[in-house]
Amino acid sequence: MPRFTPKVVTANALLEGDVIYLAADDSWTRDLRAAEVIEDEAIAQLRLLDAQRQHDRVVGAYLADMIPGPQGPQPAHFREDFRRKGPSNYAHGKQEDAANV
Repeated sequence: MPRFTPKVVTANALLEGDVIYLAADDSWTRDLRAAEVIEDEAIAQLRLLDAQRQHDRVVGAYLADMIPGPQGPQPAHFREDFRRKGPSNYAHGKQEDAANV
């Protein structure tokens, strides 16, 4: 049986479209470092179901594989890294903020 890998619940904010992550206190955050890292498959499924019921706040909720690290969770797949950074064809927003760090 395959081993369960750590995950976060991610979605897009319904009104703004930004990538958001579910935090342990049931709030949504745009900062991946503040996301709840879930290491139990049953809990991950429950958290996902709770997120998917929030039709008034989020769209497209799913579980994303993460690698725990000292700076918080890091995406295990390049798709999640792209989503975290935001559109790369704009010189503002998340891309501009990342360039100025």
